[in-house]
Amino acid sequence: MAKRYLALLSALLIVGLVQAQILNPVKWSTSYKQVNDTEFDLVFSATMEPGWTIYSQHTSPDGPVPTAFYFDKGSHYQRVGDVKEKGAKKEGPDPLFDGVIVIKFTKSPVSFIQRVKVSDFSQPITGYLEFMTCDDERCLPPAEEAFSFALETKKTNAKPAETTPDKTAQTQETLPEPTPLFNDLTGAKTNPSGIKNPVQWQIALKAAEPGVYDLVFTAQMEKGWAIYSQHTSADGPEPTVFIFDPGSHYALIDKVKEEGKKKQGPDPLFGGVEVIKFIESPVVFTQRIKVTDPNQPIQGQWMFMTCDDKQCLPSAEVPFRVVPAQNLALIGDEAGPDLSGQVVADVDAQYGIAKPDLSAPAGQCSDVPVDSTEKKGYWNIFLLGFIGGLIALLTPCVFPMIPLTVSFFTKSSGNRRKGLMNASMYGFFIFLVYFLLSIPFHLIDTINPDILNDISTNVWLNLSFFAIFIVFAFSFFGYYEITLPESWQNKASNAEGVGGIVGIFFMALTLALVSFSCTGPILGSLLAGALSSDGGAWQLTTGMSGFGLALALPFALFAAFPGWMQSLPRSGGWLNTVKVVLGFVEIALAFKFLSNADLVKHWGLLKIEPFLALWILTAAGLAAYLFGLIRFPHDDKGVKIGMPRKLLGLASFAFAIYLATGFMYDEKAGSFRPLKLLSGLAPPVCYSWLKPCDCPQNLNCFKDLEEGLAYAREVNKPIMIDFTGHACQNCRKMEEHVWPEPGVYNHLKNDFVLISLYVDEKIELPADEQVVVQKATGGTRKLRNYGHKWAHFQTEFFQTNSQPYYVLLSPEGQLLNTPVGYMPDDKAYEAFLRCGLETYTRISKEKAQPENDKQLGENR
Repeated sequence: MAKRYLALLSALLIVGLVQAQILNPVKWSTSYKQVNDTEFDLVFSATMEPGWTIYSQHTSPDGPVPTAFYFDKGSHYQRVGDVKEKGAKKEGPDPLFDGVIVIKFTKSPVSFIQRVKVSDFSQPITGYLEFMTCDDERCLPPAEEAFSFALETKKTNAKPAETTPDKTAQTQETLPEPTPLFNDLTGAKTNPSGIKNPVQWQIALKAAEPGVYDLVFTAQMEKGWAIYSQHTSADGPEPTVFIFDPGSHYALIDKVKEEGKKKQGPDPLFGGVEVIKFIESPVVFTQRIKVTDPNQPIQGQWMFMTCDDKQCLPSAEVPFRVVPAQNLALIGDEAGPDLSGQVVADVDAQYGIAKPDLSAPAGQCSDVPVDSTEKKGYWNIFLLGFIGGLIALLTPCVFPMIPLTVSFFTKSSGNRRKGLMNASMYGFFIFLVYFLLSIPFHLIDTINPDILNDISTNVWLNLSFFAIFIVFAFSFFGYYEITLPESWQNKASNAEGVGGIVGIFFMALTLALVSFSCTGPILGSLLAGALSSDGGAWQLTTGMSGFGLALALPFALFAAFPGWMQSLPRSGGWLNTVKVVLGFVEIALAFKFLSNADLVKHWGLLKIEPFLALWILTAAGLAAYLFGLIRFPHDDKGVKIGMPRKLLGLASFAFAIYLATGFMYDEKAGSFRPLKLLSGLAPPVCYSWLKPCDCPQNLNCFKDLEEGLAYAREVNKPIMIDFTGHACQNCRKMEEHVWPEPGVYNHLKNDFVLISLYVDEKIELPADEQVVVQKATGGTRKLRNYGHKWAHFQTEFFQTNSQPYYVLLSPEGQLLNTPVGYMPDDKAYEAFLRCGLETYTRISKEKAQPENDKQLGENR
């Protein structure tokens, strides 16, 4: 008996783990709002789980699939304008899409609004929306949601009818139990995105007597938050209001009643206006209704405002819909078209193979992690800032100050201990100055968490950075100096005479000001990097702290160990060389920002060919300078080229040659060779004039499951199903960096039949294949194109919906080993392929053995 329970528990665990792989991080709801007698706003609202995003309708088609809305045609309505979108947007390069500039919504909620003008209210407005969602490591295939709006008009500004119940019309009927059916409108108290949602609502439908129901709205507020009575003064907050769409199938009995702990009095948030508010949970609003046709929906909306003692949130509008006969209570108009009678039952026949047993693959030799993506933390940013500070130390604005400042403190302080203390304090204040420079960005971030992204990660800022970096570069070349206003420097210098700790602080501030011509471009690079990433102000603070620490350390260390200064190189022409080298680096980075703008605007100016050419010229120019072939204004004539400079020149020349290899055509890949060192910096290799990407690695692959299965059975080879997508960047990374490795490539070319199924393919299916299927997450969907078909195949057969995803099967559909996803380790991926091949060889021999024995018996 114990063994049976153990087996049952194991099976349940396996099923649970398999089911848990289906990802559904975006929830959609629909509602509508009447504008006038004939016009309505159709509202589509998306709520994403923390860390997941959806994409704007206007994002670049070279990256993710934009959100799109498809309305079925009809003469009963017409659309007024385009779909408008509202939500917290972020625009900038996305590493998931090889640096393509994308526009995405990073926080819930997101609303899309389409205004329509209706001429016939008897027909619904139907269609479907398409969207794609990603987190910071992967993307799910594009998904669709069907929608249907059954609009009912009412006279604008008309109040809901209030009808006295007709007691003579009551019939004798058995009342159901008064247990409420309800739907929650809930959310985290303060979700990770920072969106506050301090009020949670429930809607319940309770039978009161035959034909009469109580519709109950219950609010639960977080401690310290309040909502307002229906009867509060209109001069203050917005009252809670309930609006019912008119209908002949029901009537309202009296007005909405409200119950809860009230407080009445002047409110300082509204200039002392007297308000009536509910300050403790629960708060219950009840509307009694008489229903004559319980099969018809009763719908409407309620609006409320919530405040604590310091702030108020915008008024919220919540639609509702109840159907008494069905015991149905919903938030929003969530009813879509009923397709249940058209669902395909036999999915095995639909795809030509039997659904595999995921818990029992034929081989168990390659249980490897699906995803080994590494995450970068703030330590990486701190380290980059620290390296930037070390580079700044070697510039002519800073390096000569080290021995002078240390000598000043050690000789003028009276004793060594005090000198060490003052020098250490000086170093600390240098660190503090650069740390404090990042604080204003936090103040901006507090006012609006998205403002840094909104103002910085867009095409115009990339163009601005391009121009700024060019200006910085020519400053480093010596054609002019970039300095802060002289009055700032004079005021800081005069304050040094105060003495003590205050005087030391102003000495540190003076150093920061007078060295700006050298440190400014490096700080500009830190600013650009921080504002172009998700970390925003915190990444900037981390980088600035690393920068300040690197500048500060030498002053404290050399004060503690004065003998070390004897080993420092003397100031000279090499300091100018450092500046010029940094100038060439600024030129290269400038073209990176111009490339970002080009990608989002599709100008076609900096595709992979011109980008590589410009970087090659920059690297070659740096090499020519380091070898003395070209000079800049501050360079001395006849200076002897030292060995370090020659070695750096050779490195620059070697880098130029490496960049030139990016023009080598990869016959296997069918495109230019991708350069790993430029990953995330250069445009995608597919963004090309001459060699746009085609089939990966020039392998013999099939893009139709049925054709691939037939060929595999003909040649008696195992199958690798490659669930991929046109917009899947991890798929491209696997194809460009893992598949070309000899061990992997030989297996794919010689041992497997490759079937690549694109889950975002837009080619329409033939009419007879556009069927309705059951979704793994519940509900139904119609397969309209090949992307729908392959996405359904993946979720239905393999219980996952992320890409890339690799499945090894026998030609008959037997699962050879555990499928895997993104696996950048080519050795592990080769082991996965080898495991599947060995398993197929073994089961083929086992299958052939009975046939051989039978033939031997017949021969005897």
